[in-house]
Amino acid sequence: MKRISLAGIILSSLLLLSGCMYPDSAKTENQQAYEDQLLTVQNAVEQYQEASGGLLPIKTREQDVDQYIKYPISFERIIPLYLDKIPSNAYENGGIFQYVLTDVEENPTVKLIDLRTAEKIRELKLKMGINGYGPIDRQIAENVYTLNYEVMGYKEEQTVPSPYSDVNLPLIATGDGNVYIDYSIDLNRILNEEKPNVKPGDDIRFLLEDKYPVLPAYSLPYTVNEKNEPVFLIKK
Repeated sequence: MKRISLAGIILSSLLLLSGCMYPDSAKTENQQAYEDQLLTVQNAVEQYQEASGGLLPIKTREQDVDQYIKYPISFERIIPLYLDKIPSNAYENGGIFQYVLTDVEENPTVKLIDLRTAEKIRELKLKMGINGYGPIDRQIAENVYTLNYEVMGYKEEQTVPSPYSDVNLPLIATGDGNVYIDYSIDLNRILNEEKPNVKPGDDIRFLLEDKYPVLPAYSLPYTVNEKNEPVFLIKK
């Protein structure tokens, strides 16, 4: 049986701890990505940046963290001067989203991270850690595998709800013990429906990043093959 490095599991689990234990809330308003809330926070960020001489209201994180969660917004820096209160759907207010910034150098833009995905990844990492290894079901790409959930104690495959459609997305693992969300289903839908101009070698996750308020966090890079199908972008 193939095994995934436990050291990698522990290391990556630590990176997730700050963003996965979100408050338990069943309120509908805490689970929706409202455009008006995004715009309000965006306006507050821009006012703060102008008043501070170009600084951004973000928390400090390690440089090698997932690119999409690298710049979480610090509401303490913009409340109450630029923002009346924390949005109802924000993690800090009992919601399921973490507010972050993308494109911080050229055009700082407010986006969201669905923390339900982080919580599921954390759960799987704990299961893998308890067993001492990550049981592999099959290899689907170079250094990319599906997990054997039965060995991990689950009765069925584990998934997370897509922030882009009504499907559930599978999870995958790499040999270093990291677990990721597989966004192939949603990427394939966009490629088929919208026919974007992309080519092999491009990281096509921007198709989700540009179109939706929620970022494809905790993912591997994707590109397209000669059939214009989404495949993992293997960096040589």
